[in-house]
Amino acid sequence: MAAVTRDFTVATFVVHQGRVLLLWHRKLGMWLPPGGHIEPNELPDEAAVREVREETGITVVLTSPPSLPPIPGPRQLARPEGVQLERIGPDHEHIDLIYFARPADPTAVSPVANHEVEHVGWFGPAELDQIPLTAEVRAWVDRALAAAAERG
Repeated sequence: MAAVTRDFTVATFVVHQGRVLLLWHRKLGMWLPPGGHIEPNELPDEAAVREVREETGITVVLTSPPSLPPIPGPRQLARPEGVQLERIGPDHEHIDLIYFARPADPTAVSPVANHEVEHVGWFGPAELDQIPLTAEVRAWVDRALAAAAERG
């Protein structure tokens, strides 16, 4: 039996004006938030922002807060909204850190697809009901939209 290998990854749910940024991942054939592997020596926060920029062309600010209340001393990173273990293959898993974000510039929100992404766009409640989302992605979308409304 082969040993299971694991990689740390990020997924970032970006919300703007009551809509969430999703992309059609060409290789996986499904709607997902921007995300991917955390590179060696990269902080998870940096990976979350980088993956959104690479996959959509949009620069974001994480809205996932650091530890509350703040701890004095070392730099506090954004606290993931969730951490989940996903089986990618029979002997490979991803430890996926889930973040919420907003565009850094609310006027620069036109997404651009890249080689990994076939379609990318903003989806509000009506559009979300029209695209095939896994139950997992839909649950995170709903949480991200609720958090954005709550956090302002």
